[in-house]
Amino acid sequence: MNFNFDSDITLYQQVAEEISEGIFNGSYAEGTQIPSTTEISKNYKINPATILKGMNQLVEEKLIEKKRGLGMFVTIGAQQKVLNQRKDNFINKELLKVLDEAKKLNISQEQLIELVERGYEK
Repeated sequence: MNFNFDSDITLYQQVAEEISEGIFNGSYAEGTQIPSTTEISKNYKINPATILKGMNQLVEEKLIEKKRGLGMFVTIGAQQKVLNQRKDNFINKELLKVLDEAKKLNISQEQLIELVERGYEK
């Protein structure tokens, strides 16, 4: 996990993003336990309450679940949920920015499609 203490993104959001990334890339497989709040807190010298707040965000998103007395586990289907969230984010934020900029630069739809196709060929 990599945390940026100087970032505008709060630490608990960074915790949530790091665990979400681990789910997405398979580091935390569905049904497996993730590191405890205490373990992450000790390793990265972050307040356990901050770690828990990030984890609770993922519980609300149904990416992880609490098993009383055992810890936190990745839910079944979590990897697909993260993939869907990332696709939605890409389309609704990143792609719309690209389209807006292309319009400002008078890049036609055909030119943009050609550029995208060229990018996929690399």
